Amino acid sequence: MGLFRPFLCLLPGCLPLLAAEPAKEIRVLTWNIHHGVGMDGKLDLERIAKVITDQHPDLVLLQEVDKNCTRSGNTDQSAEIARLTQMKVVFGKAMDLQGGEYGQAILSRTDLADLKIHPLPSQGEPRIAVSAVTETPVGKITIASVHLDFEDEARQNAQAQVCAAALLATPHPVVLAGDFNAKPDSRTLANFAQAPWTVIPKAAPSLTHPANKPEIEIDYHIVRGLRAIGQATVIAESTASDHRPVLAVITKPD
Repeated sequence: MGLFRPFLCLLPGCLPLLAAEPAKEIRVLTWNIHHGVGMDGKLDLERIAKVITDQHPDLVLLQEVDKNCTRSGNTDQSAEIARLTQMKVVFGKAMDLQGGEYGQAILSRTDLADLKIHPLPSQGEPRIAVSAVTETPVGKITIASVHLDFEDEARQNAQAQVCAAALLATPHPVVLAGDFNAKPDSRTLANFAQAPWTVIPKAAPSLTHPANKPEIEIDYHIVRGLRAIGQATVIAESTASDHRPVLAVITKPD
């Protein structure tokens, strides 16, 4: 213990020394789960759920999620992951697939409301952003998941512009995260490189795909009206999906 200690005055008229209030923050995980199929070819939602719970997130944004599709055993994957992690969930459909649906999910420790599916300009596979509103330790926020095109840079850039415009309409601070299929120096990420947006930088190693031997960085957290505490972390998970999950700790602006 140091030589000096906080002095608590007990005399009349003396104000007590109060401990500083802990900083309010939220832990946000984003992950393209490849409909639960890992680099070993195994479909294992329990493995996915364990990776999530090990990070103790408040919010989780998932891409490539199946709902009652033949290829994944007709399982409602977002509902099952929510059950395994004991979190609330909403699912947003991008397209019909194999007798079921395919899209994205948002999980939260608190109730989710005002689910919106934002169609993005697409050709071939439909692309969407999915948003919801939830109450968090940093206040009410809009949380949004996105999965952008990987084949055409111009189309991907247009999708980013439409997504940004849609989320600017919300009155709440925003956390946008997901699989952008874009490198850090791309035109797509440039849409979020100036106010009111901030792309949260990652600590090294920052590469996210493919999971077993990452070669590119394509998964990000972006905030509006909030800030990161430190840098985002790429979780060293090399098997459960073809992407590595990314965790950011977020708080209110100074």
